[in-house]
Amino acid sequence: MTFEQSGMSRRALLAAAALLPLPVGRAEASAAAPPSAKAYYDRAARLAGHDPVLRQLVKGLSPGAQMPTVQAPKPLRIFDNVAVVSTGFVSATALLTSQGVILIDALESPDQAEKIIVPQLRSLGADPSAIKYVVVAHAHSDHFGGAQYLADRYGARVMMSPADWALVARDSSPHVPKRDLDIAHGQRLTLGDSTITFHHTPGHTPGTVSPIFPVRWKGRRHTAMLWGGTNPPAATAEKRTYVSSVLAFAAAMRRAGVDVELMNHGMSDNGLVRMEELRAAPAGRANPFVLGSARAQRFMQVMEIMLRGRIATDEAAGTTARPAAMTASSSPACC
Repeated sequence: MTFEQSGMSRRALLAAAALLPLPVGRAEASAAAPPSAKAYYDRAARLAGHDPVLRQLVKGLSPGAQMPTVQAPKPLRIFDNVAVVSTGFVSATALLTSQGVILIDALESPDQAEKIIVPQLRSLGADPSAIKYVVVAHAHSDHFGGAQYLADRYGARVMMSPADWALVARDSSPHVPKRDLDIAHGQRLTLGDSTITFHHTPGHTPGTVSPIFPVRWKGRRHTAMLWGGTNPPAATAEKRTYVSSVLAFAAAMRRAGVDVELMNHGMSDNGLVRMEELRAAPAGRANPFVLGSARAQRFMQVMEIMLRGRIATDEAAGTTARPAAMTASSSPACC
């Protein structure tokens, strides 16, 4: 049966083949060893090719990767209905609807909420008093730090997954928000003309959430995802959970027709660079956050392969034991 007869495109077959173990000698095929960590990392690099977004993802997921210190960008509407405010290290993403704002993440502190989120949203024509929901993508202080300030000042409801509400309850940060609304897997939240769908993607933390939501660029509709937490956890078992999350979310992306990729740490996916590209030529080129559905799927494939490499690195080093009980402050910081 040909690939046309099977209903699979050549591109789909090639993508599937990229995830198969690397070839070995025929005599050894029946007892082939699993790919080495380097084989996974090399495969991810080949799949990324010259794509700057995917190459940055490979870099960010490599062992020992460190996030550099960068200057905070000026705020920007990256879509007609999406605004981003950022410290450079971490960003908050505002979905602007006809009846208010859904804010994804709240930076690191009440001070940053007051001095960055509030005035910068105003500078983009968005009213911070219209923030109805603060969605905390995961329970690290650089994402929940300003949430309680926004709840107290504007009456915003704070949302987090149950697993991460439990995690943040053990955090020593003075900025932990009061427990408010739980986010269920598959939950849909509608505000005005927009509906956002939440997916539990555990891995970075036990309750990381990644949303899918509609965006518009020059009046044309697209569908965006925002990956909720990138840096792999320490424990190998949790890295395997992360791989499962990547596979499940990639399938959800296909079903939803996702063609836009976003992250809350713009250094991990070249997001800060793309902001400046868009700012420099807002009317003269395609929006660099619109990857197209095939490239968005390739983004997830690169992430999966890099995580499998990180698991192989653990196994080669004999470091697969689960660490002591995790707290929000002791789990892998940021990203």
